[in-house]
Amino acid sequence: MRIFCLLLASTLFATPVNRALISGVEVSMNKRIEALWPGEPYLLLGHTHGVYLDGFGCVFTTRVNLAEGPGVSPFRPQIPEAEKAALRKKKLERLPMLRGAMHDMMIAAAGVMDPLPACEKIVLSILLFHMPHEDTRELPTQIVMESTRQNLQMALTGQKEKAIAGIQVKQF
Repeated sequence: MRIFCLLLASTLFATPVNRALISGVEVSMNKRIEALWPGEPYLLLGHTHGVYLDGFGCVFTTRVNLAEGPGVSPFRPQIPEAEKAALRKKKLERLPMLRGAMHDMMIAAAGVMDPLPACEKIVLSILLFHMPHEDTRELPTQIVMESTRQNLQMALTGQKEKAIAGIQVKQF
């Protein structure tokens, strides 16, 4: 009887999401970001980190540089305006693609995170890197997407547009 009570208690109070599951999602997200723009290996500026918060859900965060650009150096103390404008344009053009990839990453995470209760959330936060000399008008420094696992799973049943519409997006 005592062993039964211990097993029952450990089952009731066990964390539903384990580190191995989170780690698998982290690796998948890293690969997805790295594949966005082949030939530019320095866009993912740190590996994705995930954490499970009991009663809330899973939060994943990483840092991305949307496009490599010219830097200031002793040999080049000023960046020409044309190069600054080209970098800004490239980053603005890539934002929709990053947002789409974020949607896909969240849907994929919901598909493999079976232990995560349907009412709990999956959150993806991407910090965007900018050089001090960049023109950052209309460029966010962070994009945060949040949705319940239940909402994201609608995409797995052919209702992707509805699932994406249910994702809350905040930009800072």
